[in-house]
Amino acid sequence: MALRADTATFYGLNRSDLVDIYRLMLLSRRMDDEEIKLKKQNLTYFQISGAGHEAILVAAGKALRSGYDWFYPYYRDRALMLCLGMTPLEMLYEAVAAKDDPNSGGRQMPCHWGLKRANVVSQSSPTGTQFLQAVGCAEGGRLLALIKEVKEARPFQKDEIVYVSAGDGTTSEGEFWEAINTAATAQLPVLFLITDNQYAISVPVEAQTPGGDIGRCMSGVPGLRVMRVDGTDPLESFKAVVEASHHLRAGRGPVLLHAMVIRPYGHSMSDDEVSYKPPQEREAEAKRDPVLTYPEFLVREGLATREQIEQIRKDVEAEIAEAEAAALAAQKPDPATIYDNLYSPTVDPAGTAFDTEPRFEGQPETMVTLINRCLKDEMARDERIVLFGEDVADATREQALNTVPGKGGVFKVTYGLQKQFGKRRVFNSPLAEANIVGRAIGMATRGIKPVVEIQFFDYIWPAMMQIRNELTMLRWRANGDFSCPLVVRVAIGGYLQGGSIYHSQSGESIFAHMPGLRVVFPANAVDANGLLRTSIRCDDPVLFLEHKHIYRQPYAKGPYPGPDFMIPFGKARVAREGSDVSVITWGATVNRALLAAQRLEVEGISVEVVDMRTLLPFDREAIARTVTKTARALVLHEDVLTGGFGGEIAAIIAEHHFEALDAPVRRIGAADTPVGYAPVLEEAILPQVDRITSAIRELARY
Repeated sequence: MALRADTATFYGLNRSDLVDIYRLMLLSRRMDDEEIKLKKQNLTYFQISGAGHEAILVAAGKALRSGYDWFYPYYRDRALMLCLGMTPLEMLYEAVAAKDDPNSGGRQMPCHWGLKRANVVSQSSPTGTQFLQAVGCAEGGRLLALIKEVKEARPFQKDEIVYVSAGDGTTSEGEFWEAINTAATAQLPVLFLITDNQYAISVPVEAQTPGGDIGRCMSGVPGLRVMRVDGTDPLESFKAVVEASHHLRAGRGPVLLHAMVIRPYGHSMSDDEVSYKPPQEREAEAKRDPVLTYPEFLVREGLATREQIEQIRKDVEAEIAEAEAAALAAQKPDPATIYDNLYSPTVDPAGTAFDTEPRFEGQPETMVTLINRCLKDEMARDERIVLFGEDVADATREQALNTVPGKGGVFKVTYGLQKQFGKRRVFNSPLAEANIVGRAIGMATRGIKPVVEIQFFDYIWPAMMQIRNELTMLRWRANGDFSCPLVVRVAIGGYLQGGSIYHSQSGESIFAHMPGLRVVFPANAVDANGLLRTSIRCDDPVLFLEHKHIYRQPYAKGPYPGPDFMIPFGKARVAREGSDVSVITWGATVNRALLAAQRLEVEGISVEVVDMRTLLPFDREAIARTVTKTARALVLHEDVLTGGFGGEIAAIIAEHHFEALDAPVRRIGAADTPVGYAPVLEEAILPQVDRITSAIRELARY
């Protein structure tokens, strides 16, 4: 049988292209098969398959541009990664957890993709977190295009596309809907590829999606183009992705491409699909398997001979065998490197570069004012900084600013910033905390410096998956190839009289359990100014906690310290010198400790008050100095006592400074209850000056 000429024949693909599609699909499937074999031999530790998804993914890889577009894949996207330039050897490096694994250096499970040279951003295991980051990545590219000074340093393309993929089950996640909301509203060039194999592990699509059809569900979203394709047909898939890419590159808004695929293997090797998928269903799927049907098409259409098909199979097997031998012999990661890339390897916010002297000017200002002034200084200094969150703008409808004063946050911390820097850099978000943090991560990955606001600490929890599993882990899991330095500002704490259960929470101890994050908690206006500047200029993600009670307190006021004043992280402040008892504290309880110390001074008890200022990192040397000096320690915080960060400090004192003690370490925290609305309840629940005074007195007399 004569073969067709090697010219464009199907949707612009020539014969070589069409045959290569088969090679890539087969290579992907056989890589899955080989990893399954290695797992059964206990030579790898996990396996998850992309079988049945190969056709749509090769089509996407052929239609999109490696190293030009940006990619947020998920674990079934092996075939896409092969198209984007990842080699079988590099994939097997990840499977065997080799040091040279380009995805993570042996830190992530197999099929958790990340490839810097191809703009494939490091993927995590949580399903759905990638959507908002992809949206933020697209926003970041749009912002980079407007920033002259970083055009040469950060790659962006005027017609770039951000690809993000997931299975049908993941569309049940709320963050999928949040991402669609923002992408459609902002008309961002995001391709949402949903590969629908009809199952979320064992849960069928009709139990996940209204009508069992996510494309139909999304068809009414204004500004979102919805397309549907048989994802087991490589050529129809290619046509669809090309059509979608033209739409996206023309700036016409996001596209959701709903691709119907199969899943001939289980969800992973921990799942046996035979236990819930009937034989007739599996047989019907097998008839649509592109690895079986496509080579028949090539032969039938005169695009390849059976001998050529067989040679491709042999070549694929040989390529995998060679890669496997090299991977199994590869060096494993050095255990001594476990702390590498946990934080920035080049910028140390605890170092002397961030220890600058204040140049005070003017009258004392509130914490609100000095935070605002720091934001103004930094936004004027660095055009990459953007600020967004709920209600932070002066007015989303800018024309209204001719007749209204502007909002600027519920506490007025961001007041006037939009007026000065424009709505491109200061803007409101939807009422969705995960949306705020997820988009910020995507922007930061591109080189934008987001400073975002969570309006109340009590409502940070919808963003917890983005914070815990994405923000704090990206640099480490990518082995330094990607990072997301940004600042999350949060109003925290009680002592409000009326704040009640859901406007008075503290919980900084929870975030101290997140390696990779910096946690900052200033107690006065000047410290807030200096620590916020350090937070913005450092190269790590920072949780910046602003106590609502302190915002406008006269005792916390201070003069403006200048546009370059910084305080290094991990450097505590001795708020009051003393010799008899040390109180180690932070946040709003610093002032309560000072008031207690003033009372006890008349009794002849000298109290030293140490303000920690930051919790990640925290100043161990300051703890050692004060405990050695006084031999008695009270650890005080507003967070609940049980599990509070004070327990960590008390344990360090007991473990490392026991011989310096003349009395047991005492702790005071909030009662292990929520904060009540009635003032008498709040007073009973939160640490008060009387209780602090009594505890210090007892320690002094021990």
